Parts: sequence; structure tokens; C-alpha cells
Amino acid sequence: MLKLSFQPYDLRLNRVFRISRGSRDRAPLMLTRLSLDGVHGYGEASMPPLYGESVESATKFLSAVDLSGFTDPFDTESILQYVDAIAPGNAAAKTAVDIALHDLVGKLLRLPVHRYFGLPAVRPCTSMTIGLDTPERMAERAGELSGFRYLKIKLGTDNDRAMITAIRSVTQQPFFVDANQGWKNKEEALDLVYWLKEQGAVFIEQPMPRDDVAGNTWLTERSPLPTVGDEAVQRLTDIRTASSTYHGINIKLMKCTGLREGFKLAVSAKALGMRVMLGCMTETSCAISAAAQLGALADWVDLDGHLDTANNPYTGVTLSDGRLVLPGTPGIGLTKENNNLFLL
Repeated sequence: MLKLSFQPYDLRLNRVFRISRGSRDRAPLMLTRLSLDGVHGYGEASMPPLYGESVESATKFLSAVDLSGFTDPFDTESILQYVDAIAPGNAAAKTAVDIALHDLVGKLLRLPVHRYFGLPAVRPCTSMTIGLDTPERMAERAGELSGFRYLKIKLGTDNDRAMITAIRSVTQQPFFVDANQGWKNKEEALDLVYWLKEQGAVFIEQPMPRDDVAGNTWLTERSPLPTVGDEAVQRLTDIRTASSTYHGINIKLMKCTGLREGFKLAVSAKALGMRVMLGCMTETSCAISAAAQLGALADWVDLDGHLDTANNPYTGVTLSDGRLVLPGTPGIGLTKENNNLFLL
């Protein structure tokens, strides 16, 4: 019988991380383990305040998950449809079950999850994110990240040009821009996008508020750079509107309930001619290793949420010359699992 265990975990950051809507120095997580006949699959929920989840809400949701009626762990569609139907929302908590289930299935099959999905192993370049700060401190941080092919710069303030100018004084690395819904005027945003292209930007993520469909569509139609929907694209049902509003989507497992729907989102986006980005929250190597299994479907990868943490309890995907390297082990790719987190 499938047995679900879960435990809260406080993931600490090495530095304060700031975006246009706030700052944090830690992330509340819920770690999960799904067990069958002595084989364990591991999962994780990362719950930033933006999406309304918490340790309390995840505890309530996961306590309602009863998998005793499922005898076949390979029937992932039925299991995850059941989990999704327990209550609306709770995307990260659902993701924690999804990742653990796929890790378990991969181990039972003795296959990495990417092979379970019919995907090849890849070594994608990941960007490294620079949070909002003074231009001088952002430039200092950029100077420390020369080993990455791409930077990801958080913008969305009245000081965006000064920040980029400062960063450009220390590096010529191409960069992704994440405005985090911070731009409100479409004409000013378009002018800034043209300037950012001259500075070496690759694309613009969530330029304007997610509810401003008309403004984002207007900008996308005129933008010299690809636009990518993030906060505006969470579940598979959002893809239709997104296809006429943005050039691409940012798939985060914590938004879309996990690997099952993340795979479907990526395939659907490709079928619609859209670009695919893989992103993350602040996460341990568990969730990052899971997301990296979908790397073959991505045009751009931003899976850096584990790299600046102080107490990551897992070891999985590694970094080599700015590229993510999957170990090729069964499941999601963890090579060190902290069993002491779970008291059975």
C-alpha cells in the first residue's frame, strides 16, 4: 500500500532575495515521502506567499490525501487526478505528491524520470538570478557569477536602466529579464524592451500585471524580444489565453501541480508554436532535480533555486560550467536522501 509521509522544513537562503513585490531570506517547504514495499520516492512543496499557500494549508491538504485505494503506483493519471480533485488550489502541495510519485515510479522501473517521459538526457545551461538591490550591489553580484552563461535580472522598478547599466559595467553576459509584473505603462515598457535588447537581453518574463491581458498582448505584438508568461500561466487551462498573449511560458512545477502537468504544458506549448522556459521557486535539490528531468523540452532554463541555500538536505543534479548535470540515477535523480527527516 502506498504510504505518504510529510514534514515541514525551513529552507534558509545565504542572502536576502528581493523582487518587485517584496523580499525574503527563507522559504517554507513541505517535504514528502511516498513509500511502497521499502522503496521511497521524495517530493517537495515550496510555498512563496504570492500563491497563498503555507505550511498550515499544506498540512491540511496532505492530511486529506488517502492513497489506500490505489494498489498500482504506475496508474499515475488516476492517482494524480484524485489528488487534484481533493480541493481547489494547493498547487505546491499537489506538486509534493506528484514529484514523490514520479520518483517512486522511476525507482520501481529503474529508470530516470526523463526516460519515463520519453525524453533524452540533456545538460542545459541554467541562468543564475540576481535579485533587486542597489545598482552597485547588483553589479557586484553579477561579477561573482562569471561561470554562468546567462544571468537572470529581476527588474520592475523605476530604477531598471541604472541597474542594467551597472551590471553591464562588469559583465557582457547575455541575460534574461524578469519584470515580475512591475511595468504598468505599455508604451514605456516597449521603449524599455528596445533598450534592453541593445544591452543583451534574451527575453522578457511577465512584463506587465498578469490580469492586463490587453496590455501584455499589445506589448508582445510589438516587442523585439520574446515575452514569457509566468504568473499569468499556472495550470494547463491557462495555455489557450497565453498562446495569444505571450511568445512563451514559464513552467514551474510548484504552479502547475508537478511533473505530470508540467510535461503536458510543455508539449502543448510546443504544439502551439510557443517557447518553453523551465523555472523554479526557492527549492531544494529534490524539486530542482525533478524539474531538470523535463530539460529536453525547454528553450531556456532557470533552475537555480537550490544554489544559494544554506541547509539543502538533498543532493541531486549538479552544476558543471553553468550546466545542470543529471546523475542518471532512477527516479528524479537524488543521490543523497535525508531519511532522518521522516519519522515513521
